[in-house]
Amino acid sequence: MKTNLKKASLLLTGLMVGSKLFAQTPDSTMNEDYVKPFSDAGLRTWSIGINGGLLTPFNIFGPNSAQDFTLPGSQIGYGGYIKKQFLPGFAVQLDFLRGKVKGEGGAQTGSVFETNLNYAASISGNFTLANINWRNKKGAIQPYITAGWGLMGYKPTLNGQPVKANDESTKEYFVPVGLGLKFNLSRGVNLDLGYQVNFVGNDNFDGYKYRGNSDKFSYAHIGLEFALGSSKKPQLANYNPVNSMRTEYLMEDAQNKAMLQAQIDAEKAKNDQLRNDLNTTNANLAKFTADSDGDGVPDFFDKCPNTPSGTKVDGSGCPLAKPVIVVTEEDRRVVKDAIKNLEFDLGKATIRPKSYPSLDRVAQLLIDKNFSLKLAGHTDNTGSKELNLRLSKERAEAIRSYLASKGANESRIEATGYGMSQPIATNKTAAGRQANRRVEFTLY
Repeated sequence: MKTNLKKASLLLTGLMVGSKLFAQTPDSTMNEDYVKPFSDAGLRTWSIGINGGLLTPFNIFGPNSAQDFTLPGSQIGYGGYIKKQFLPGFAVQLDFLRGKVKGEGGAQTGSVFETNLNYAASISGNFTLANINWRNKKGAIQPYITAGWGLMGYKPTLNGQPVKANDESTKEYFVPVGLGLKFNLSRGVNLDLGYQVNFVGNDNFDGYKYRGNSDKFSYAHIGLEFALGSSKKPQLANYNPVNSMRTEYLMEDAQNKAMLQAQIDAEKAKNDQLRNDLNTTNANLAKFTADSDGDGVPDFFDKCPNTPSGTKVDGSGCPLAKPVIVVTEEDRRVVKDAIKNLEFDLGKATIRPKSYPSLDRVAQLLIDKNFSLKLAGHTDNTGSKELNLRLSKERAEAIRSYLASKGANESRIEATGYGMSQPIATNKTAAGRQANRRVEFTLY
C-alpha cells in the first residue's frame, strides 16, 4: 500500500509542477508555425496514440482499507486512442484498453482475485490546460484532464475459479476520469504520461460483492501520440492563437513595405501598359499587309485564316469548292468486308489479327481516293453506361490508329463512341446483343 501511495504521490506532484511551469517552445522565427489567429485552418486536428502501463485496483479516491481487497497488485495493461481536437483546449477521443487487474486480502483473508479485462472502450472529453501568452507560439508541455463514459467486458476469477459457472464475460458500463502531461518530442510526436481512474457500474468487477460500493481500478501509463496530416502543419492542441496576434503586429511593417512596393509596381505596370498599347497599334497597322497563311489574301480581309499551303482560295481567302467525291459499290464492298471481319478481344479495344487484312484494304482505299471516314462504335446494354461509352470510343479510336499506321490520313478519320445508346436490335436476346456490338464505317 505504501508503494502504491508513493507512486500516486509522485505522479500528482509531477502533474502539478508541470501545470505551473508550462514550458514553452521559443519564438525563434516570425513565420514558423504561424496560423491566422483564432482559426484552426492549417492546423492538424486528428491524432492517434498508443500506451502501456500498470493496472491496479488501488486508486487515489480512497485508502486500500476501503477496497474489497486491501492488498492491490499491479498488472500490465495496454491501450490506444484516436482523438479529434476541436479547440486548443478541448478534444474528443475514443479510447481502448486491455489487461488484467489483481488483488488479494480483504474481508476474506487469503482470497485472491484476478479480472481479465477483455476490452474497455470509451469516449471522453480531453481538456488541455492551454498556455496563452505573447512570447511563445506553442507549449512544449500540455497538462490535461479527461472524463467520459464507456463499456467494458471482463471475466473475474476468485481464488483461481471463475465467478460465473459458464465462464461468461460480464458487460458493464464504466466512467473513466484521468489527468496527465504531454511532452512535445517533435513537430508531430508527443510523449504521453497519464493516470486514469475507472469507476465501474457495479460491485462485482473483482468477483466479490462487499460493502455495496461500486468497484474502481486505475491505469497509470506512458505512451506516444502521433499527429495525423501534413508534417508542415502545427498541432491545434499546442497552438497558441494569442501569439499569432503578436506575429501579425510584427508583420505590419513588412506589409507596409509591401504595399509601398506594390504602388511602385503599379506605376511600372501602367508604363508597361502604355508600351503594350503602342505595340498593339503597330500590330493592327501591320494587319493590312500581313498574310500569315500565304494564300495571297491579307489577314485583315481573310475570312478563312490558316488555310493549308497551296490551297486555291477565293477573294475572301476561303478554299474553292472541292470536287465531288464519288463512292462506288466496290468501295462500299471493301468497307462492308472490314466490318464483317472486325473482331476485338473480349471486353477490350485490342483488334484481333484476323481483322488486319480487310482493314489494310480500307487503309489503301483511303490513301488512293483521299476519302474521309467516320467510325462509330456501339455496344449492347451489358455493363454500366459509362463503361460501354468508354469501350465503344476506345474501339473506334483503335481502328483509327491502325488505319493511320498503314498510311491513311488520320486527320480525315473521325472516331466516335456511342455506347449502348443506339441499338439496332433488341438487347433481350444473345443474337440481338451480338448485332448491337458493332463499329460502323461511313465513307464520304
